[in-house]
Amino acid sequence: MNPVEMIGEFLGTFVLILLGNGVVAGVLLKKSKAEGSGWIVITTAWALAVIMGVFVAKAFGSPSAHLNPAVTLGFAILDNDYSKLFSFIPAQILGAALGAFFVYLHYFPHWKETNEKSAILAIFSTEPAISHRPSNFFSEFLGTFLLILGIYSIFHPSMIGLTVHMGAFLVGVLVWAIGLSLGGTTGYAINPARDLGPRIMHSILPIPGKGKSNWQYAWIPVVAPLTGAVVAAFLILWLK
Repeated sequence: MNPVEMIGEFLGTFVLILLGNGVVAGVLLKKSKAEGSGWIVITTAWALAVIMGVFVAKAFGSPSAHLNPAVTLGFAILDNDYSKLFSFIPAQILGAALGAFFVYLHYFPHWKETNEKSAILAIFSTEPAISHRPSNFFSEFLGTFLLILGIYSIFHPSMIGLTVHMGAFLVGVLVWAIGLSLGGTTGYAINPARDLGPRIMHSILPIPGKGKSNWQYAWIPVVAPLTGAVVAAFLILWLK
């Protein structure tokens, strides 16, 4: 366990969620200047959030900059090194929870102006556009499968001359593409920490009229991304 790497993962994931959930709040909360600006704005800001989260994680001690338990698991399989699982994943979940808390603080006056329970929950965690558990699971599985495949390809040794900055940018582009192309079904969590940490915050924060946290669905954006990462990792190992 490397405390410095944990701090990097914690701060990087904090920034990821602060900017990512922050844009959803801006689009959905009443009387926000960004209200109603739509899916393109959300997916674009999430891509930029990934880029900035990676930079912060690297700057503060985590060269891996996973920010995502599914990425940590996938690359643990690829590298045959599972030592980071029990340090990175708690740091990522805690960073995501803190990021969601700061979104709550930032938009504090707007919560009481928003009466839609589903919109408030969507700011914190993902929900399916159509509730169909097998399809919802497959959407999160496929998005994360593509995420691991894409990250592996971006940083493949054949990509000669790839800089850290360009690598982070391309990962952001990858997440942007997944959001635009595949995200409309479930909101593309593709990251267990991104969904679980903020959902916990939704359940405990004193938000007026927030409704339930939909824990019946919560296992899908946790289990499906992890499954997608495992399958992608073993496919890559098989094809190498």
